[in-house]
Amino acid sequence: MSKSIFSKNFMALAMSVSMLAATPALAQETIKIGMTSALTGPYNEFGEGNRRAVELAVEKWNANGGINGKKIEIAYLLDDQLNPDRAVQNMRRILDDKSIVGVIGPAGSGPSLAVLDMVVADGRPFMNPIAQTPLITYPGKVTGKDPRKNVFSFALQNDVEAVAMGAYLAKNFKRVGIIHESTAYGVTGTEYLTASILANGGQKPVAVDSYNQGAQDMTAQLARLNRAEVDVIAAIGLGKDLAVLRRTMARLNINAPLVASNGALGLPYQEGAGELTVGTKGTMIGAFGQPMRKETADFAETYKAKYGADRWWGSDPDAPQLFMAISVSNGYDAANILLEGIKRANSTEPAKVIAAIESIKDYKGVNAIYSFSEDRHHGLDPESVKVFEYVKKGDKVKLQPIAN
Repeated sequence: MSKSIFSKNFMALAMSVSMLAATPALAQETIKIGMTSALTGPYNEFGEGNRRAVELAVEKWNANGGINGKKIEIAYLLDDQLNPDRAVQNMRRILDDKSIVGVIGPAGSGPSLAVLDMVVADGRPFMNPIAQTPLITYPGKVTGKDPRKNVFSFALQNDVEAVAMGAYLAKNFKRVGIIHESTAYGVTGTEYLTASILANGGQKPVAVDSYNQGAQDMTAQLARLNRAEVDVIAAIGLGKDLAVLRRTMARLNINAPLVASNGALGLPYQEGAGELTVGTKGTMIGAFGQPMRKETADFAETYKAKYGADRWWGSDPDAPQLFMAISVSNGYDAANILLEGIKRANSTEPAKVIAAIESIKDYKGVNAIYSFSEDRHHGLDPESVKVFEYVKKGDKVKLQPIAN
């Protein structure tokens, strides 16, 4: 074989290999996505719920022919236990696989912030289902301005939740004390809540204190709040920790009302606080309040048909708990928007999928009707949030909405 013929054949082979490497995954047999979340551990009510949600979304798409005839596969379903170091290890493993076309992120702000730099540098679509600090999506702290290009959030962001909680506190109380977990979620949540109270004509909180996730006693923090003569305690944290807070309040005979973030409206808080839940008020996505939109009701029936009235559904077999909106259905919405973006792009090239997601308008999800743009990469607005209260009705404790 002559040198010129060899060179031509070699160049042709090299071009073929290059074109094959550049072929988008949509031309392959399956569309592969990856996920890391808290599937086990003390906060698995988030991660396990999101696993179920993403699996339900994938099952629905595959039952309807997949994406343009291609089957969807959850190629990585990894457990980080809400631990930032584990989340980093898991995300590196997912991103090292170039066949993965999109990622469902961790279930908390700490792990999500820990993986964010590598996710943004990688460029593939990253869907944030739960982590509430707006910094994940908007590095400039201004929601709706200059989002991270490949990050989309379906969480109840701190700044969004703070609008409803701050308005309620400003209207009903003068001496607000805030206690928050010491994570980015708690710190940013406190900043936004304080700003919301002031914006609604309330006074600056008279005391602010913090605790570490997993704390078993909050006596010192509550004693300091009590000395400040607060007439309400506003709390930002996860359900299991908020139950410790409520039990400690009872033991110290602190009778100030407790107004908490969405963690107080889930089963971990209910199990941990028991009858002490009565009177607790909390903010939550209102999708599962009555009446439900058709998309929400349909999802509830789909979930119950597969899993029954389980831990994530809640204690009432006739109606899903409100916490379903953040522990399960936001993962469902996140997965559906990712897959819808791939479908509309008819490609798995990151830039094309991201542009397709940004073009989505008035998509009827479970928790909200979603619209995105180049500047808007979050799904939920303050109108999606309500304030609820635990009330005793007969022998049962139920949640009912109250006026903000």
